Formats: sequence, C-alpha cells, structure tokens
Amino acid sequence: MMAPMTKAVEDVAGPAVPRGPVGKTRLFFATHWHRGAPGAPTPAWVLRFCYGMWLTAFAFKLVGSSWDMSWHFKWLRDDLAPPHLINTVGTVIIVVLVAIHSYTGLGCDRRSLRLMQAGLIVFLVAAPLDVINHRVNGLDLTAWSPSHMMLYLGTGIMQAGVLLGWLRLSPPGRFRTGVLLALWAFFLENTFFPNGQQEYGILGLRAWERGAPEAEPTLLSFAANQIGHPVDRAAVVHFTMPIPEWVYPLWGIGVSALILVLARKTVGRRWAGLTVAGAYVAYRCVMWPLLLALGFPVSTVPFYLLAVGIAVDLAFLLPRPAVAGAVLVTALGYGAFWVQSQLRPWLLGEQQTESAPPVAYWTALVALAAVFALWAGAGPAKEWWASRRAVAA
Repeated sequence: MMAPMTKAVEDVAGPAVPRGPVGKTRLFFATHWHRGAPGAPTPAWVLRFCYGMWLTAFAFKLVGSSWDMSWHFKWLRDDLAPPHLINTVGTVIIVVLVAIHSYTGLGCDRRSLRLMQAGLIVFLVAAPLDVINHRVNGLDLTAWSPSHMMLYLGTGIMQAGVLLGWLRLSPPGRFRTGVLLALWAFFLENTFFPNGQQEYGILGLRAWERGAPEAEPTLLSFAANQIGHPVDRAAVVHFTMPIPEWVYPLWGIGVSALILVLARKTVGRRWAGLTVAGAYVAYRCVMWPLLLALGFPVSTVPFYLLAVGIAVDLAFLLPRPAVAGAVLVTALGYGAFWVQSQLRPWLLGEQQTESAPPVAYWTALVALAAVFALWAGAGPAKEWWASRRAVAA
C-alpha cells in the first residue's frame, strides 16, 4: 500500500525558535530527538532548518570538488589537500543529517530516506576505494574512473532523496521553489562534473604547448612515467585529454538537457530550466577568477548550457514537447557550443588557448534521438510504474 504523503506541520506554541544554527540545533535535540518512523509530522521550522543544512553540506562539497579538480591539474594527489578537507566537511554534515532522518523519521518519507541512506553508503564505500586505487595505480586524473564515478553516483542518489523529500514535504510558495531550484542546480553540477576533465584538460594542453605548463614538473614526470614516455606532447595529451571527443557533448548537452527537463517539470515554473542552468554557469564564472587569483589552473566555462536551458523551457510551451525539445536541445545546444568554440579564433586569433574543448559533432544525431526517446518515454514509464504499484497494493 502506498505511504501517505507527508507534509510539514505548522509550528505550535512552544519555545521560541532561535535565529542562529547553533541555537536551532540545541532546540532540535532538546525537543525532537526521539525515535520515530519515516513520515513523522515535521514542524515547519525543523523542515526548513534541516533542508537548509542539506544545502550547506552540498555547498561545501561543491566548493571542495571544484577546487579539487583544479588542484589535480597542478599537483600530485594529496589525501589531506585543502579541497579534500572542505569536501569532508560537507560529507560529515551529510552523515549527521542522514543519521537524524533515520533516527527521528522527521523531514523525510520512507522512499526519500532510503535514497539518502543508499547514496551515503555508496559514497562511503567509494571513498576508501578511491584512496586504494590511487595507492595501487598511482595517478588517476581522469574524472571518469570507476571509483570517481561511484563518488558522483553516491552523491547523486543522496541528492535525489533530498529532492524527493523536499518535493513531498514542503508547502507551496516561493521558499519551496527557491530551495527546489537550488537542489536541482546542485544535482546538475554533480552530474556535469566529470566533463571538467576536458574543460581543464584542453587549457592544460595548450598551456604546455605555449611553453608555460600549469602542472608542476613532478606531476608531469609522474604522468609520463606511467606510460613509459618522456615528458613530451604525447605524454601531456595522455595526461590532459584522455577522454574521447564524443563523450563531452553527449554528457554536457544530452544528459544535462534531461536533468533540466526534470527540473522544469518538478518546479513547474516558466524558465526554470534556464534558471537552474544559469545558476550553475554563474557559479563557474565566480570560481574561474578565484582559482586564477590563487594561482590554480582554470577551465573553459560551459556557457552553452544556457542555450540548453532555454531549449528545454521553450519546448514546454509547445504542443509536443518531446519532439520540439529534442530538436531545440540539439540545435540550440550544439549551435551555442559551436559559437563558444569559435570565440578563441574570433577574438584571440592564433593564440594557444581555447574557449571550449574539442568535440565530435556527429554526436548531435545521437543526442537528438536519445533526448527524444527518453523524454517521450518518461510519461509512459511513469504510468506503467504507477499501475504496477497500484496492483501490488
């Protein structure tokens, strides 16, 4: 039988709710720290405080992971590097939050809690596996390695649980919409993150070609020794650009479009897709000068995601959104990417840098077919799942 939908309950008369996080934490443990089942009625202030802490945890992980990607294009891996410590702060907050949800049953229902728990388990299993992988295999810069993918997968499952919990429990209003948009922006960032390999890599390669390598000599030597090469262009290409050129556009345009479709559908507001994409691109624009000022490598910025967000939003205004969406995402997404890739020759001539990573444009046909199939199939799949659960109940 389906679990009843749980909503936040209005705050009842009781102790005044402090404004600061420390005071709220003390009040929570004094008044609500008791065993409960998922779906327990949650006071509105507790729900807002809880999901505010989720956003805080994801923000720590966001900053830590962004710095970490840049860090590893400059220096050899260091388990106690500052980016890892910042990321760990976010992980610790998440562990505490999942423990609170699990023990009290507040701020979640059964399904959202299971996703939070499963995602945390995957992440905590992946973290030591990643350390072991580096110990055994040495440098593993690629963002697409199995242990790295497990870290993204675990985080994504957690974020799905948080999104589901907030969707089911939060009352309608601007605050609900704002938190939902922020959660989708974090989900987009986590999914898009592996594409940073090519975005940092192409600038790292061009820097080496113009005689000003961003990576420390020890890192370049270590990477070259792994493939039995001197530090030549072949070794640097293997170090900076080991991913095939078809991966970047399919992930950056196709997969990102599907996430923005879900965001637009769940938020239910016009231009929600553009807002989520814009929030992520704005964050990348803020991090770019900060990393540069700190002396760390920078990446190309995926401005073309704004066109993907616009394409998704426009499709929802048309009669057959799956068909229109597939065409618009492909045309606007790949078109905007091509324009971005031309900014370097248009503005900087033959200077050895780039405004976008190299891609295989034939993937546009694959993206067109995949976006249409998955978008069009989402509705029937949802109906089939609902009917199956109804029969099981």
